[in-house]
Amino acid sequence: MTDTANPVKYDESKIQTLSSLEHIRLRTGMYIGRLGDGSAYEDGIYILLKEIIDNSIDEFIEGYGKKIIVKIEGQNVTVRDFGRGIPLGKLIDCVSKINTGGKFNSDVFQFSVGLNGVGTKAVNALSQNFLVKSYRDGKFREVEYSKGVIVRDTQGSTKEPDGTYTEFTPDPEIFKEYKYNSDFVKKRLLYYAYLNKGLKIYFNDEKITSSGGLLDLLTEQVEFPMYEPIYYSGDQLEFAFTHIDSYGESYYSFVNGQYTNDGGTHQSAFKEAVLKAVNEYGKKLYEAKDVRDGIVGAVAVKVQNPIFESQTKNKLGNTEIKSKIISEVKDFLIDYFYKHQDIAQSILEKIAINERIRKELKTVQQEAKELSKKSSIRIPKLKDCKYHFNDIPTGKKKDLWRGDESVIFLTEGDSAAGSMISCRDVETQAIFALKGKPKNVLGEKRNAIYKNEEFYNIIKTMNIEDGIDNLRYSKIILATDSDPDGLHIRNLLLTFFLHFYESLILKGHIYILETPLFRIRNKKQTIYCYNENEKKQALKELGADPEITRFKGLGEISPKEFGRFIGADMRLIQVSVEHLKDIANTLEFYMGSNTPERRNYIMENLDRIGILSEDL
Repeated sequence: MTDTANPVKYDESKIQTLSSLEHIRLRTGMYIGRLGDGSAYEDGIYILLKEIIDNSIDEFIEGYGKKIIVKIEGQNVTVRDFGRGIPLGKLIDCVSKINTGGKFNSDVFQFSVGLNGVGTKAVNALSQNFLVKSYRDGKFREVEYSKGVIVRDTQGSTKEPDGTYTEFTPDPEIFKEYKYNSDFVKKRLLYYAYLNKGLKIYFNDEKITSSGGLLDLLTEQVEFPMYEPIYYSGDQLEFAFTHIDSYGESYYSFVNGQYTNDGGTHQSAFKEAVLKAVNEYGKKLYEAKDVRDGIVGAVAVKVQNPIFESQTKNKLGNTEIKSKIISEVKDFLIDYFYKHQDIAQSILEKIAINERIRKELKTVQQEAKELSKKSSIRIPKLKDCKYHFNDIPTGKKKDLWRGDESVIFLTEGDSAAGSMISCRDVETQAIFALKGKPKNVLGEKRNAIYKNEEFYNIIKTMNIEDGIDNLRYSKIILATDSDPDGLHIRNLLLTFFLHFYESLILKGHIYILETPLFRIRNKKQTIYCYNENEKKQALKELGADPEITRFKGLGEISPKEFGRFIGADMRLIQVSVEHLKDIANTLEFYMGSNTPERRNYIMENLDRIGILSEDL
C-alpha cells in the first residue's frame, strides 16, 4: 500500500538504464523460463546447457564439426565442439552483447535454433563463472567472466583443432540449491542425436549417436507397434509414426533440432496430413479421433525463420509452413500406402477398432453428461481459478494473462482442500477435492471414466475429454498425504493418467506436491523439514529442546502455514516416463494382480516405497 501522506518522489532519478546482462539477471524468467532446482526437465540449469549446445548443433547443421563433448562434474559444465569457432575479434560481443551474433545472417546459418542473439549471453549473465575459448586457424582467444563481468582476456597461438570450448557454473545466488539430473541431460542429448544423424555426442565419456534418426527415437519408445513404423526423411522434413494398442495420441516434435514440447504448426500440420492421406487412400471420411487414437509419432522440420512463443522455444508459431508440410506428408503417405498395402490395411483395421469403441462409448458419454447436468450446473468439489492454460487472450489483456502459471491441485479430502482454498492464488490456482480413494482403472476400458462420477468430473474440469490439446491447466499437481493411504491414492491417480491420458505425463504436466513432514521451532525460529536429513540439520541448528511437530496429513497444516508451501517456495516433483514401452510393465507390477511378487519386492525395498509416484 502506498503511503499517500509521504509519497515516493517520481522524477529523473528514478529512471534506470540496465546493461543487457544486468537485465538478464534481474528478469531471469524472460530469458530462460523457470529457475527450479534441477528436479524438472525444463528447469533453468538445463536451459543454460541447451543454449550452449544449440550453438554447437548449429555448426553441425551447417556442416562443421561432427563431435561434441559434454561434461558435468558437480555443478560445473563444459561443452567443446569442433565447428568453425567464434570469430576471435567478436568473441566478447557474441557472449556479452544481446542482439549480437552470426545467426542473423541466413547466408551463414540457414536453419539455426538460436535467432535472437540472447542464449549464450543469458548463460554468461547467470553464471558464477563463465569461460569461453575459441580456436580458429591456429589461434585462440579465451575470455573469462564472473556474473557477466569480464575477468580475463587472453589470446595466442594453438595447435588445437578449430571449435569452441565453453565452461560455466550456474550462479547459486540465482539458482539457490540445485543439482543436475544426468537422466534429464542424457534425454536432451539423445534428442539432439536423433535429429542429427551422424553426430557423435560424448556425455561424461558415454557415446550418444544415431544412424536412424527419428526412426531410432520411435523404436526406442515403442515396444509393440501394431505395424512397422512408417519413416520419411526429406531435405527439411522428417517424420515417423506407428499405432500402438493404447488410448490417446503421443507426438515428439522438433524444429531445427529443438524439442517443441507444446507442438505448434508443424505438429498440427503433420496430424492433418495423416488424416487426409488415410481418408484419400481409404476413400472414406474417417473421424480424426478414430485415425489418431493410439498413434505415436515424431516430426522434425527445418525452418529458416522460426517463430517461437517464448525464448525457451516450446511451441512453433509459423503458419506459412503448414500447407507445404501437409502436401509433402500427404503425397508421401498415399504413395507409401499403395506400395505397402499390408501396413495400410493394419492402419484401417486399427481405425475400425477405434470407430467401434467410439460408437460404443457414445451412449455412455451421453448418459454421463445428462447425469452431470442434473446433479449440478457446476462441477462439485472444484474451486476454479481465473486464468487458464488453453485461454490465451489478445489485445489489452494479453500482458496480464497468466495462463502459463495455472495449476490445479487434486487434493485428498475436504480438510486439506479447506486449508489450500483459503491461502491459494485465486488467479492461477484451482483446487479439486477428491472423495476417498479413486477406482483402480488398470485394464479398464475407456467407458469406465464415464461410469465413474469422480473421474468424469476430473476430465471435465481439465477439458481433456477429446484429448489434451485444450488442457485448462499448465500443471496438474497431486496433493495427497505422505502416509500409506495418501501414497495409494496418488498411485491410483497416476494409474488413471497413465492408462488413459499418458500424453499428460509425456508432456510434463503432472507433478507431485511435496509438503513438510516436520515443523521444528523455538521462540526465535521455525524450520519446516521435508525429510529426516533436514530434520537432523534443523535440530542441530536450533539447539536444545525445540518443539517438534510431525504432520500426519495435509489437513493438519493450518491455512496460514500452507500458503508458503503452495506459494513461491512450493516444492514439486515432476512425474516423468523415460520410455513409452515402460508404462505397461510398470503399471502391471505396481497396480496389477501380481500380489505375491509385489509384496516380496516391497519387503525387500521398504526404504523405496512410493517409487511409482516419483520415478517411472
